Amino acid sequence: MAVVAHKQADIDLLARLLRAEAEGEGVQGMMLVGAVGINRIRANCSDFKGLRTIPDMVYQPHAFEAVQKGYFYQRPRESERRLARRAVRGERPWPAKYALWYFRPPGDCPPTWYNQPLVGRFKLHCFYEPLAVECENVYNTF
Repeated sequence: MAVVAHKQADIDLLARLLRAEAEGEGVQGMMLVGAVGINRIRANCSDFKGLRTIPDMVYQPHAFEAVQKGYFYQRPRESERRLARRAVRGERPWPAKYALWYFRPPGDCPPTWYNQPLVGRFKLHCFYEPLAVECENVYNTF
């Protein structure tokens, strides 16, 4: 059962984002990106208040660098669609279980990002989750 409403076009959009943001990080890396995106829709807090749909999340200004690159606009593959479906069903692997932010630093992960604590790293990406006092809802959405 899906944790966010979606149409096939939304699955395709999310699949394109997963590939463009994290293809080099493999299946697990793409799943982590999907989990963060779904968390942003479900949490409704911090920088992500008012996001209700996959397009809202993907095209939120300054949210994903990938949407500015041509690679993002290529047709999704079925393998990425499967990952997108898993994400909309609520699959949230660590370190993205409650994360709302990730980024790829040139070196080590900073201990905080926009005042949010580091929760973990997967390959080249660092993941940050909000404090409960700032975004309790991300911990109560599933």
